Amino acid sequence: MDVSVDIKIGQMIMSGFRGLRPEDDPATLEEIQRGNVGGIVFFERDTVANTGALNVESPSQVLALTRGLQGRAEIPLFISIDQEGGKINRLNEECGFPPSVSAKFLGEKNDLTLTKHYAELTAKTLKEIGINLNLVPDVDLERNLDNPIIAKRERSYSSNPEIVTRHAIEVIRAHHAFGVLCTLKHFPGHGSSSHDSHLGFVDVSSSWSEDEIVPYRKIIAAGLSQRDLQCDVVMTAHIFNSHLDEQYPATLSPNIITGILRQQLGYNGVVMSDDLQMKALSSNFTLEETVLQAILAGVDILAFANNFLYDRAAVPKAIAIIKQLVREKKITEERIDQSYQRIMKLKSKMVPESTQRMNGLNEEKTNEISTQK
Repeated sequence: MDVSVDIKIGQMIMSGFRGLRPEDDPATLEEIQRGNVGGIVFFERDTVANTGALNVESPSQVLALTRGLQGRAEIPLFISIDQEGGKINRLNEECGFPPSVSAKFLGEKNDLTLTKHYAELTAKTLKEIGINLNLVPDVDLERNLDNPIIAKRERSYSSNPEIVTRHAIEVIRAHHAFGVLCTLKHFPGHGSSSHDSHLGFVDVSSSWSEDEIVPYRKIIAAGLSQRDLQCDVVMTAHIFNSHLDEQYPATLSPNIITGILRQQLGYNGVVMSDDLQMKALSSNFTLEETVLQAILAGVDILAFANNFLYDRAAVPKAIAIIKQLVREKKITEERIDQSYQRIMKLKSKMVPESTQRMNGLNEEKTNEISTQK
């Protein structure tokens, strides 16, 4: 069946949700019901209003929220979360969730059995509460011990790309065993940076090294021959590297996303941006420039977390911008369809009851998408 370009554009948007219950955020709920959102990202606390819990209060509450949101969506949603463990722990013990440890802890232990144990515990928990996409593993290399957003938050397994790769593979395999999708991040490597891209421009031109790409290369290659290791999503970094692109940071760079990730590494899966509201982009580019350049670069899912910086109109503004760019032929419908096909192919891996609801697809179309996996 034919799918309108408006529906395809909606699948390219991931949004934060502000509340513990579906009715708490009527603006985002409306966008979901209109087909303008293809994914949601959850956070444990409200960093905008600093008022405590944002999306996570208890396991039963999160399950009710995920079911409520999925029930409003014509096409099943990606419902995602950063459940890395340690300091990046959206599902904490105080709310009734299992304990977690950091990537740094696991990398220092360097015991793959231990990493598998914690990854399975996380994946099982996510499956039980209806979260189908974990924004892990972080495969950044710990190259700068003073890095405020990676090393200082214990998010890296190691400075050694081989150790990072081995532990990341265990995480991916464990999540896939429970039917939860994974995300490699932050491409092409945020571990050598000295600054946080949430807060402003980050230049790694003098610190980045090519071995920061090694985990991506090896995991993508492994996924070509081992189904349980197939790379689901790659998240971009907002870092700038003049040796890779003299004009744009990675999220907006055709040289980095299309040239390196897709052409050199052979990746043809979903590419997701890091939060486009982070100041590395929002302080240096207009929203129109960001949306245009990200799509031209090869990004499939544009993320607006609406937690670091809240803009109630972020989703409708982004949708309007993309539609205008298509009308002006600055972005072709063929380019929109590329992202849509990648997204739908990935969504076909989700639980069967969700697969059958995809876009009201008939059985023939659903099977057609599934055979593309």
